[in-house]
Amino acid sequence: GPAVSGRWRMVQWVFGYGSLVWRADFPYQARRLGYLQGWERVWWQGSTDHRGTPEAPGRTVTLHRKEGARVWGMAYQIGDADEAQVLPQLEYREKQYDLRVRETVYSVDDAPIVQDCLVYVATPKSANYLGPASLQELAQTIATAEGPSGPNHEYCLRLAEAMRSLGLVDEGLFELEAEIRSILQLAPAGSADNSS
Repeated sequence: GPAVSGRWRMVQWVFGYGSLVWRADFPYQARRLGYLQGWERVWWQGSTDHRGTPEAPGRTVTLHRKEGARVWGMAYQIGDADEAQVLPQLEYREKQYDLRVRETVYSVDDAPIVQDCLVYVATPKSANYLGPASLQELAQTIATAEGPSGPNHEYCLRLAEAMRSLGLVDEGLFELEAEIRSILQLAPAGSADNSS
């Protein structure tokens, strides 16, 4: 009956760990900063439709299971009224991500703040999965690839800036950012002449 459907139609939360951190182009009711346990953010997903082309794929982030790791991002609460519009939009945006998982999001003080949060993950089965590469290879690809959504490096630098502005330290991300800035001969992050 209605009571049952009301119960399972729980308010939808979605966790963003890539461009969703700095660009949520959909209506949401609330957003919470938090992390997932047991996952790390990796640049193993190829982008042929947003930040690269089929000839020269860019690289975007996905998640890889890793004991003891945590990945920071932003959880967005999607209201019932918006769900019918937002979920198909997200499915399209994340169409190259083949896995949907439900995870608990933890707060800065390690308290669980969202249960059953939807997370999009690209696995090796995904169409454009590229897999691991050295820091230098990643930086070279990201510094040069460009697609319909813009240059690949913008995606990485904005993600790094978002993490910094949230007061978070992501050493792997910052290291990659520094390498890309060096290739593009941009001022180091946080320097006086760095326009943000």
